[in-house]
Amino acid sequence: MVLRLAALIIIAGFLRVNAQPYALAEDYVPVLNTYDFFLVFGGSDGNTVKLKDGLIAEMEFIALPGTSFKVHEVIEFEDRNLKYYRVTTEDYDYEGNFYVDSRMVKPLFDPPAKRRKFVPKKEDMIAELKRLEGYPYMWGGNCADGIEDMLKYYKSKGDISAATKELWTLKGVDCSGLLYQVSNGCTPRNTSSLATFGKTVDIEGKTTEEIIAALRPLDLIVLKGHVIIVLDGNNVIESSPVTGVHRTETRARLEKLLETLSPANEFSKTGKVFVARRWD
Repeated sequence: MVLRLAALIIIAGFLRVNAQPYALAEDYVPVLNTYDFFLVFGGSDGNTVKLKDGLIAEMEFIALPGTSFKVHEVIEFEDRNLKYYRVTTEDYDYEGNFYVDSRMVKPLFDPPAKRRKFVPKKEDMIAELKRLEGYPYMWGGNCADGIEDMLKYYKSKGDISAATKELWTLKGVDCSGLLYQVSNGCTPRNTSSLATFGKTVDIEGKTTEEIIAALRPLDLIVLKGHVIIVLDGNNVIESSPVTGVHRTETRARLEKLLETLSPANEFSKTGKVFVARRWD
């Protein structure tokens, strides 16, 4: 019975979507791979953030202000008087079903202009990377300070801990989200795309010293499922689940990689390699 009702609501949504087939993010907007946001932010007890292995698996990314969406479907929860949009956006060109809370975007009849993209100055990006050191890891996160309004849209039923509040407000960044934030969303959002982004830095067959000599600030070291950013001549910076955003001495980080991976000029999804990309 519940499933049948949901299906009817979705079909009704198809009829309405033609009226306002577009939406615009005027602020930071979380994009999830489920329309049941209440399951993620509140859970069965109203005070829990749904986690899998310590991460919010439903998180995809956070759309930046100015991101435009095409609305394909409306899902409505009549008992909550809430609607969710299944959307696509050029800012997140990946396969899957992605949803936004209709309250957090502006519905439009006509297609909005594409988000204005401009790459910040190199020194500004490096300064922002340094500022973000110490921030927590957030799967799908690219708004390090979080979205405080999440507590307004999804109110907890009782007091929550500081740690739960950080999760609830999506505070922190993941590895590619760190780069996405400092680049003003001018880089691909997921690591899978960063492996071929920009130009090849020739590191194949080179020693640690030779690789260090070839790298320059903001170069990317990409391995399967992870990206490391060159910060300066001596350090790299990255975000990882255990330690959050942290910097490491470049030589030590490369030597750690070389224990299990080989430097290459072309990324292989099956091979145990890492590549270096220059994009700025």
